Amino acid sequence: MHISHIPFTLPPIIYHLLEGKNTKNLLPGACWVWFLSLRQVLDFHHPHQLKEGLEGFSLDLPDQPETLEQILVDCRDTLKYGVKTAHPRFFNQLSSGLDLIGLAGEWLTSTANTNMFTYEVSPVFILMEEILLRKMQSIVGWSEDEGDGIFCPGGTISNLYSILVARYHFYPEVKTKGMAALPQLVLFTSEHGHYSVKKSAAVLGIGSENVVVVKCDERRAQTPSVTLLQGLAPFYVNATAGTTVYGAFDPLIAIAEICHRHTLWMHVDAAWGGGLLMSKRHRMKLQGIERACSVTWNPHKMMAVPLQCSVILVKKKGLLQECNQQGAEYLFQMDKPYDVSYDTGDKSIQCGRHVDAFKLWLMWKAKGSEGFGSQVNKCLENAEYLYDQLRRRTDFELVLSSKPEHSNVCFWYIPPSLRNVPPGPDRNSRLHQVAPQIKARMMETGTVLIGYQPLGSKVNFFRCVFSNPATQQEDIDFLLEEIARLGSDL
Repeated sequence: MHISHIPFTLPPIIYHLLEGKNTKNLLPGACWVWFLSLRQVLDFHHPHQLKEGLEGFSLDLPDQPETLEQILVDCRDTLKYGVKTAHPRFFNQLSSGLDLIGLAGEWLTSTANTNMFTYEVSPVFILMEEILLRKMQSIVGWSEDEGDGIFCPGGTISNLYSILVARYHFYPEVKTKGMAALPQLVLFTSEHGHYSVKKSAAVLGIGSENVVVVKCDERRAQTPSVTLLQGLAPFYVNATAGTTVYGAFDPLIAIAEICHRHTLWMHVDAAWGGGLLMSKRHRMKLQGIERACSVTWNPHKMMAVPLQCSVILVKKKGLLQECNQQGAEYLFQMDKPYDVSYDTGDKSIQCGRHVDAFKLWLMWKAKGSEGFGSQVNKCLENAEYLYDQLRRRTDFELVLSSKPEHSNVCFWYIPPSLRNVPPGPDRNSRLHQVAPQIKARMMETGTVLIGYQPLGSKVNFFRCVFSNPATQQEDIDFLLEEIARLGSDL
């Protein structure tokens, strides 16, 4: 990377990091302690221990200002006792890693400290957001004359937007008359879909009981049936591209056909799987996404942009504005000295909106589309490596026998006491307790972090996800050996 391409306002630490120089003498004490502590993912303490204070660290708020020395201790310990999500052995969440260009983008964004509601106060960032939205719409497969969107606080809000605009599209009177003027609405999502769909239905007054849950086969949703809903008004189908647990992709083309046949809004929740669109090798897993009416895509997941960075893309231009516009004259005057169509605040449900576009724009400049593609490929290669290692071992069992579609790999650790126990309720009951016990020990040791959960009839299993391109095969080997070590006596 050419250092001359980085804005001169960056702190010296970033220059030296980008040039590969020793940064020990440049880093503030708190940050250097944090970098050194990356040998551990977590220095775990229970809530009561942190509340009571540790080694000079106190959460209490004083009446008088603290000394600079105490402030530095507080900064150091805030990082020391937090989770190091940048660690290559952090596999717990879909978002991980620390991209230095993205970090620089966050710092510059905070330096600007502006709001994304009008071009008047955020001219450069508004244009960057527009450029990014157009780029992402073209990658989804929409033509240049269609598409709109906005950056959101997260995937849940992006999914909420999709239901909000879909309802307005079919029933615009809801904006002024409310739900009482509408028939009983029904929407569809799969049993493996994100919980935010039900939450959004509750928030929007549709009701979580009016979300029809479509059954899944081993990985993905079956195609929904809309013919047996007498007296109800189906209007929306949520298809998932990259489910949270299995990383599965719903049959987008088949769902698009059903939505077209019954005039339903098709939304694709690609919060997790959208990043695969950047990879020439893997983007075919999202075939049919171009037929969606709206798409959720979270670059803060597979593309490793610092939290938060989520986008809702809407195919019909102007719909976001029509749905949300209130025309507050103290913000959105029509006689400003520039093109007021660039004032984005009235198409948002927020007024204050954080600048989430700049860090993605800066990373795209630094990596290019091909760099993001390589990053995605590396994460999926890690998943395949873990899958292959699990198949070779007798002390682990895969939850799904087939290769992972995304970077999610789900498995059980089978401790020695269960290896000769036949399948059945007793084995399941005992196996259900294994992952939580190992996870508790894992948090105490702090060497690695991975999530677990049950799903349907399947008892607790580990779910490993890869979104940090810094993770290497030796980190994966360490994960398996550490799980085996921590669970050997269970």
